[in-house]
Amino acid sequence: MTTFLINGTTALDAGALTPVLSLAEQRRIDRVVVTHAHFDHVATLPFFFENVFGRRTPIEIAAPAPVLSALRRHLFNDALWPDFTRLPSRRRATVRFRPIGPGKEYRAAGLSFRPVKVNHIVPTFGYLVSADSGSVLFSGDTGPTAALWKAADSADDLKAIFLEVSFSNAQEAVARVSKHMIPRYLKAELAKTAQDVPVYLYHMKPPSAAAIRREVKALKMPRLRFLEEGQILRF
Repeated sequence: MTTFLINGTTALDAGALTPVLSLAEQRRIDRVVVTHAHFDHVATLPFFFENVFGRRTPIEIAAPAPVLSALRRHLFNDALWPDFTRLPSRRRATVRFRPIGPGKEYRAAGLSFRPVKVNHIVPTFGYLVSADSGSVLFSGDTGPTAALWKAADSADDLKAIFLEVSFSNAQEAVARVSKHMIPRYLKAELAKTAQDVPVYLYHMKPPSAAAIRREVKALKMPRLRFLEEGQILRF
């Protein structure tokens, strides 16, 4: 269940907003940037909207149009969950969807998010996130990719890479079909970029986690690090 909280007011994905953050922390969030519409990345958006319902300014949900279209069609459709762009009214909506146009950046609260289309089974985007203090790169869900590493090399102030690894090497067949990473792919993928920065691994499927940790350790790449729930990183 993936969520990154940036500077306290911006969330990247919303798989775990409500069970991890207090109500006061949720109310500080002004926007959610979404990588793709799979449920482990958006599952708590419905409850988040209920928890902040009635605020004066709408929550902004930003993503490229194909991602927003899936959310509106399949989730906030008044069948599975209410359409909060019309609640409590259109003039005082709880939510506003903000499409990020092709080749464009989304800018808010001193941050810029440049989407990078990656290799997954639904429209999915990684993001190069930049601020005055530097940039970090989030992979989103992806299998082997070239665009992500091109984006990494475009940043002369890159501080870190956040890279998914979902399955163990023994599960390569399912990883290939579902377009996810395994430890065996990591060395080849990171060889595609000249950036030599810490790489934080996330998105491990629980049944695969122990094997992934062993296999990553066997790579003997000190810059590979595992994220933990609730971990705070400063760049």
